[in-house]
Amino acid sequence: MTATPAVEGWFTTGPDPALVGSRCVTCGTVFFPRTAGFCGNPACDGETFEDTELSRHGTVWSYTDAQYQPPPPYIPRTDPYEPFALAAVELPEGLVVLGQVADGYGVGDLRVGAEVELVVETLYVDETGDRTIWRWKPVIEMGEETDQ
Repeated sequence: MTATPAVEGWFTTGPDPALVGSRCVTCGTVFFPRTAGFCGNPACDGETFEDTELSRHGTVWSYTDAQYQPPPPYIPRTDPYEPFALAAVELPEGLVVLGQVADGYGVGDLRVGAEVELVVETLYVDETGDRTIWRWKPVIEMGEETDQ
């Protein structure tokens, strides 16, 4: 059994995982997820993109928790369903990327403007192994208290 990304090509794995976006070679605008065809910047007529790894660290722009089980294709990890936290994270590239918060962390561990880092964790397990996804993990400063 092996670990495989649940969404192929959206992030790298390994010790320093990163989201993979697209950068327009004409204007430099960055997109996530990857894009193709034409630039989404209305001031640009570019049609060529290059893959770019996005910053691994960002700041919490907003957050909430999923108290109710999302509809399919969401696959619950537990039965009964357990709520989880979601964070919208602003990256230095100027993008805001939504994602689940790392295992063991909830809304009580988040605040707007706090630093988070990208980690890769198991989303679910099927007959071939772990299916992984990126998540946002709060960066705890020295001397800062946490409920962990």
